[in-house]
Amino acid sequence: MQDVFQIPVDQVRGIGESKARDLVSLGIVSVGDLLEFFPHRYEDFRIRDLTEVADGDRATVAAVVIGEPFVQMFGRKKSRMVCKAAAGTVTFTAVWFNQHYLKDRLTYGTEAVMTGKWDRNRRQLTVSACEFANSRNPRAGTVKPVYTVGGEFTQAWMQKIVSTALEQFGAMIPETLPEELVVKYRFMPRREAITAIHQPADANSGLEARRRLVYEELFLFQLKLQAYRAMTHRRKDGVAHRFDREEVRRFARALPFELTDAQKRVIADILRDMEAPHSMNRLLQGDVGSGKTVVAAVALYACVKGGLQGALMVPTEILAEQHARSVARLFEGFGVEVALLTGSLTDRQRRDVLAGLQSGLIDIVVGTHALIQEDVYFRGLGLVVTDEQHRFGVQQRSVLRRKGLNPDVLTMTATPIPRTLAITAFGDMDVSTLDELPKGRLPIKTYWVKHDAMDRVLGLIRRELDAGRQAYVICPLIEESDKLDFENALDMFARLHGVFGPEAVGLLHGRLPASDKEDVMKRFSSRQVGVLVSTTVVEVGVDVPNASVMVVYDAERFGLSQLHQLRGRVGRGEHQSYCVLVADPKSEQGRERMRVMTETNDGFEVARRDLELRGPGDFFGTKQSGAPEFRLADPSADFALLEAARDDAAALVRDGEFWTAAAYAHLRSFLLRQQMFQGELLD
Repeated sequence: MQDVFQIPVDQVRGIGESKARDLVSLGIVSVGDLLEFFPHRYEDFRIRDLTEVADGDRATVAAVVIGEPFVQMFGRKKSRMVCKAAAGTVTFTAVWFNQHYLKDRLTYGTEAVMTGKWDRNRRQLTVSACEFANSRNPRAGTVKPVYTVGGEFTQAWMQKIVSTALEQFGAMIPETLPEELVVKYRFMPRREAITAIHQPADANSGLEARRRLVYEELFLFQLKLQAYRAMTHRRKDGVAHRFDREEVRRFARALPFELTDAQKRVIADILRDMEAPHSMNRLLQGDVGSGKTVVAAVALYACVKGGLQGALMVPTEILAEQHARSVARLFEGFGVEVALLTGSLTDRQRRDVLAGLQSGLIDIVVGTHALIQEDVYFRGLGLVVTDEQHRFGVQQRSVLRRKGLNPDVLTMTATPIPRTLAITAFGDMDVSTLDELPKGRLPIKTYWVKHDAMDRVLGLIRRELDAGRQAYVICPLIEESDKLDFENALDMFARLHGVFGPEAVGLLHGRLPASDKEDVMKRFSSRQVGVLVSTTVVEVGVDVPNASVMVVYDAERFGLSQLHQLRGRVGRGEHQSYCVLVADPKSEQGRERMRVMTETNDGFEVARRDLELRGPGDFFGTKQSGAPEFRLADPSADFALLEAARDDAAALVRDGEFWTAAAYAHLRSFLLRQQMFQGELLD
């Protein structure tokens, strides 16, 4: 039987060469593409009883006109027309906008099918569609698909052309799932599901069709991830590190603090991966302050003791400088040479670092994207650690990895990832989670106040300064803007000068020269500065345990993840810490973000709520995270199907026990034809 994905779309009756060219803009080239151009919602024209319709719902009713229509004109073309009508036992007012041409047809006793939004309190139906007896192509009693089209494509044309394609080629739609899975989940056959999703006989058949096709979409995606993961583990072309475990244990015991049980568990996983001959690809996630950097330091130490070099790439220069200092302190007395590589180094400093990396004199380099420039060479790169990995594009991360011979990769994030995204965006990685904070940490107390509470906020800062503590004050803008009415760092810096004195207040933002940034951070870290006014450049990684107050002005400007990151800059010492969100959000979503922040300190709960508010495509930003876009599936709403698809795909890759040889051969052919896999991944 001919493959529908090999049949040009112009073979469908009603599609000529011109329309076929236009359909390319919708990603439709073949008949198969057209059949898989699924509707994103439906318009339900089935007749309903108004007594059962909820307020605000869209409904279709069989009505009788019982009053003369009245038309009110606004200018030449705009109008509002009302008339009394009855549907069953309910009398209501029908309202039309800009459809006054229907007036002559709405005579007393006329029967019409009206579709519109129902206002239960006012007993009013705002009519968007109206059909009379003998209407051509009546919609009453049907469920119509709605497609994502625009321009010269109309819904009616797309509905007609898909219907024609189903009539012509529906019998040729192949089954992609083996019979075992179809039976296991009581799925519709694929041919029936594709027909039903375009032309549902009723609500239940549409839901069943979607369930089948969503599972298939998630299953094929997971199959690709699981196959890639299995192939990576099968390959023996990674770095098999050879280090003395007892030497690594001595380093861990010498740290100035006790490792948590979670850190010990994760370190054991990482060291086991590093000793294996395949290339490690592990994601380390943990809440702010959970100790990811220390875990990375132990892994880097093991790498160096095995005779190789390590690299730690971070998104900002401030974070790179801080990590370089903190990592160097941890390695004091252990004979490990640490260097910093950023864009702000002088030519002489840069040449020295590059020479040290190439000769092997430098064991560990900490840097920004400067690490991936062409002239950076390593003598033997064995481990790549990427911090706040979602801030780097996939291409940037892979360039650093290519500077060694398949080095192990550890990516870290302080943005806890909900399970839905962990399974989708990071399904090809092993995931380790630090779910425990260091001993003695007190929960941060978070408050939401309005702008008129400035005196109270300043009073809190004053009290903490008097107790020997320090504070951050975050503003969304660097300087005043004509277009945006938000607090800016320069004005806040000047204001707090007058309150606390010029010596007590520092200023940090992205436009400062690197030397000025380093200077103000040193003065803040050494407690010479009590209040640091800053933009969000301190969002990630800045570690000053003595800071106990975080004030975020115009907090509604920031997302939940960013607010949680900012809050994580305090609460890192033994003293009680506070986060004050100064905000007057105008939207319900903005108010909900403030409520979430005051209700929980748990980064995983914050991430879950953030995913609910923003959706999976926006959680990290699709371009950065590589989060997949699905035609039908919503990983959050379809989580049960996602988990089932993941488990089934893993079972196939592992042993294929529930697959017949014929089913596997058919699926392999389909995947290769769709260019979802290379043959190497499937064999």
